This record gives sequence, C-alpha cells and structure tokens, in this order.
Amino acid sequence: MKDRVQAVLDKIRPSLQADGGDVELVGVSEDNVVTVRLTGACVGCPMSELTLKGGIERILKHEIPEVVSVEAAH
Repeated sequence: MKDRVQAVLDKIRPSLQADGGDVELVGVSEDNVVTVRLTGACVGCPMSELTLKGGIERILKHEIPEVVSVEAAH
C-alpha cells in the first residue's frame, strides 16, 4: 500500500513543486489513513488545508479507493 501511495504522490509532486512546495509521505496506518508532510512554500500557506484535502486526499482516494483519509503530520 505504501508503494502505491508513494507512486500517486510522485504524480502529484510536480504541481506542488511548481508553486514552490512539496509533499513527503510519512506513513500509512493499518486502517489506511495516509500521513503526509507538506514542505517548502506549502508550510504556513493559507491554502495548505485545501491542498491537502481537496487535492492530495481527493486524488489519492480516486487512485486508491482503500485510502480512508489523508492527514498532515505535525
């Protein structure tokens, strides 16, 4: 599962990098909750929650239906 999630994040990464940000996979729990860390310009950006839920989570759930949710690492 972790490899599948990483592959999808690798597809998303160029659009985040185009805006000066990035995403790194922290882990996938046994109940399929994905934890990621937003980095670069995404840190502290007012749109980061929208990027996380409306972008990354939506795409991951579409590509990997088993994903329950995506959470930000703190």
